[in-house]
Amino acid sequence: MEVEVKLRLPDAAAHQRLSDALAPYHSRTYLQENLFFDGAAGQLSSRLAVLRLRFYDGDSRCVLSLKARARVAGGVSRVEEDEEEIDPSLGRACAAEPWRLAALAGLSRIMGRIKNEFGLGGAMVVESEERSSFVCLGGFRNVRAVYGWKEGLKLELDETQYDFGTSYEVECETADPESAKALLEDYLKENGIPYSYSEASKFAAFRAGKLLP
Repeated sequence: MEVEVKLRLPDAAAHQRLSDALAPYHSRTYLQENLFFDGAAGQLSSRLAVLRLRFYDGDSRCVLSLKARARVAGGVSRVEEDEEEIDPSLGRACAAEPWRLAALAGLSRIMGRIKNEFGLGGAMVVESEERSSFVCLGGFRNVRAVYGWKEGLKLELDETQYDFGTSYEVECETADPESAKALLEDYLKENGIPYSYSEASKFAAFRAGKLLP
């Protein structure tokens, strides 16, 4: 279970103010490209699951992930997550031709789960070969700055670029979300940075086709 504090920043000015305040803690910045996939009959989304390929800094790294049953409440996100790295060239081939994802079932733990649990790819066919194939839903880009912050916490400051607009968010993965949230809220207030609790995931905003609170 991945547990994160997620606080939304209202605009680019607030994002820049927080970026300036956190500058002494900066460790690195990633340029991320996120692409999402489902079965042609919506087999994953119908069960509240999300399959994602994430490329880092062009094609320097590629991570395949399966998330399920995401919940966001009070600025805290909880989601079941499974991740594994794959060769970026293989990831690009799957992005260009999503049907290639099925061929990873014997090589990838996650794609093996997709085959066994959702009946996508391989021999487990749902109604027809066409309906059991994969489709790319599209995606979005993200600039993520990472900071080694107080109390050993790692902050991620995001600028997420959708086709329909840009959102700004600061996140912190933690086993103690209430304490981390209180610490982060105090820091934002001390630095005069406005914020609100995130009420939806980036993927939910992408699927809605609009910026969400």
